[in-house]
Amino acid sequence: MRVHKLTFAALAVAASLSLTACQGEEDGTGRGAPSSASAGSSASSSGGGSDQVGAGKGGADGSEGKGSSGNGGTGGGGSGAGGGVGKCRTDELEITASDRSISDEGEGTVVVELKNGGGGDCSVSGYAGVDLKTSEGPLSAERAGRETGPDVLKDGERIFFGITYPLNESGGSGVRVTGLVVTPPDETKSVTLDWPGAATLPVTDGSGSPVTVGPMGGAGQGG
Repeated sequence: MRVHKLTFAALAVAASLSLTACQGEEDGTGRGAPSSASAGSSASSSGGGSDQVGAGKGGADGSEGKGSSGNGGTGGGGSGAGGGVGKCRTDELEITASDRSISDEGEGTVVVELKNGGGGDCSVSGYAGVDLKTSEGPLSAERAGRETGPDVLKDGERIFFGITYPLNESGGSGVRVTGLVVTPPDETKSVTLDWPGAATLPVTDGSGSPVTVGPMGGAGQGG
């Protein structure tokens, strides 16, 4: 009986030691699990931060793209706004001619005035086309003088050019002038005016025109 009691006592001690060891292992595992979960939470938080940084860059890239588009649009608008003043058209101009000859000179002068009546600014430069209607047929004036740069005429403003022709001092009947045809620069439409100068031109041998036309702005302004 004593042997059996000792045996039961030994078994009880062994069972107690085994239970203590198991509890120690469970406690260790239990402590490890919360640590692992904490690490997992930390990693998840870090991952979220990375995603937010990535989204932030994407937003910045998108903003830069819109800014570039905006600048391009502005540049395009600026270049489109680069338009200039249109040419003065015949229908917008009031064209008149007057005699400005000076006595005791061998040449006569007619000054042609172009007044802007179009209601807005227009640009004119170069030479007008000038033809004299004569008893011998049309006579085209030749260009003389240095061409000037473009002039911008505001509504109501005027510009002038001069026509020079030889006076008939031969004592003969000469060539009778019946009219003046003026075509503004860069235009095809003409106007026909009364000729205000001397009634006749001297007869020539036909070697060139005796009539010349100056550039726009080449005659006295006004007067």
